[in-house]
Amino acid sequence: MQNTQVKQPKGSLRISQDVIATIACKAASEIEGVIPIDNMDNMGTIRSFVVKKGIHKPISINLSDDVAVIDMMIDLKEGTNIPEAAEKVQVSVKNAVQNMTGITVSKVNIQVAGIVFDEPLSTED
Repeated sequence: MQNTQVKQPKGSLRISQDVIATIACKAASEIEGVIPIDNMDNMGTIRSFVVKKGIHKPISINLSDDVAVIDMMIDLKEGTNIPEAAEKVQVSVKNAVQNMTGITVSKVNIQVAGIVFDEPLSTED
């Protein structure tokens, strides 16, 4: 995982992309109705297999010249307003990462990967 270096007056500071991803997931999880896909145990079997095999990452950080673009997948609880929740996640993630790391976040791209229902969907009529 790539690190970014922030210039400090008395030396240097390196912040790993894992740290940025952790901050982003925490910020997203604080939005009502949002379930960040950072916990493999909460995922369905096929998607869990795909993510665990590294075919599709639930969050990726692209750093270029101390500017980050964050792509993250989230699940939403049933009944959650999708555009509203996605916008709140974008604002929350951007603010949290910028405030905690000093790294500028130019974009937070959200992919709604699924809806989580309180009760399993019935296949019977």
